[in-house]
Amino acid sequence: MEYIEVEDAIDLPGLRLVLTAGVPGPWGEAAKGVLDVKGIEYTPVRQVAAAPNEALLDWTGRDNAPVAMYADERPRSGWAEILFLAERLAPSPSLVPSDPRERALMLGLCHEICGEQGLGWTRRLLMGIGDPGERGTLAWKYGGGETAAVETAVARVNELLELLEEQLRAQRAAGRRYFVGESLTAPDIYWAAFSNMVAPLPPELSPMPDFMRRIFTSFAAMPGAAAPDPLLIEHRDFVLERHLTLPQDF
Repeated sequence: MEYIEVEDAIDLPGLRLVLTAGVPGPWGEAAKGVLDVKGIEYTPVRQVAAAPNEALLDWTGRDNAPVAMYADERPRSGWAEILFLAERLAPSPSLVPSDPRERALMLGLCHEICGEQGLGWTRRLLMGIGDPGERGTLAWKYGGGETAAVETAVARVNELLELLEEQLRAQRAAGRRYFVGESLTAPDIYWAAFSNMVAPLPPELSPMPDFMRRIFTSFAAMPGAAAPDPLLIEHRDFVLERHLTLPQDF
């Protein structure tokens, strides 16, 4: 992916999306997936992992990614903020159901994938195990200091994978292909993005750095960790092939 620097992005019109360059960060891949499905053009802006990113901090108030900057509007960094910005910019195809009950279910699934104590948040807690320096980095910013959450993280990831599998299986039993309703919605895209954290795509489809592949692959070897149900992997592959872009470009 071709990036511009923060200093060059500030005065540009339109949508600029700050992404961590060179890695398939799941929150960034999720944001990209939403925008790509909707056909929304954006300018990728470089954020460097584990760097001060001072210019980015001055511009957006954040030093991490993703951050969506549209025109002169406020920064948007949360998954819901970015999703609803995309819904406003391109109402069709909608990734949010119009039915209020389906909408509530969809938002709940999105949080359980992307939000605090969700799949990505919990899996990230496990990334520093065995590396005290890394755990120190994670502790304040990403919840690594929450001892109880770390101690139960594997069980929580298993629980969330089971939740997603049961929801998808119920949909299939009803003759439906996606997580919610009759068509693609945000959780389908988010699962495709976050599944790398527990079952990485092969190198030819996601050419991530070796260190990241080792981290993502490590979940399978953790005591008590359960592999995602094959139905979830099949669904991930279907969404990527039908709706998103392969190989991943970051």
